[in-house]
Amino acid sequence: MKRSIQLITIFFILTFVFACQAEIKEAEKQEQQGKVKTKRPLNPNGDSELALMMRSMYDEADRIKKQIAAGEAVELKLDHGKILTAHATEPEKAASAEYKGFAKVYLNHLQKLENAKGDEAQKHFNTLVENCLSCHQALCPGPVVRIKKLQRPIQQKSI
Repeated sequence: MKRSIQLITIFFILTFVFACQAEIKEAEKQEQQGKVKTKRPLNPNGDSELALMMRSMYDEADRIKKQIAAGEAVELKLDHGKILTAHATEPEKAASAEYKGFAKVYLNHLQKLENAKGDEAQKHFNTLVENCLSCHQALCPGPVVRIKKLQRPIQQKSI
């Protein structure tokens, strides 16, 4: 009887482990294909939809910075418009006129960046990052240090 319980317990544990591994592999596959829309939570109590979205936006900005350095056209993969509707950790801040103003300016600069050619792309990228810093300094200073990393000069590759 005791042996049967042990075998059943081991069976359930192995089933759980294999199921988790399959989910992780599927998530990695989707991330490689550019289908992932948000990042996984970092906090043990979970993260808001907006926090996850902004982490993905940072990653996309870093990728765009590399595209500009390589002389490539800027390609957006995220739906940045969700910054106006995503659930925030502090909903009252995201509902404020100040936040919505910053978000709309960000989206405007993002559109200009997407349509920019040559040196204009770098100029619009820098303006976009400055907009991120302004918003975070006013409303949510936690990520400021990380955002400042995007300000490092873009090194153009010589042909």
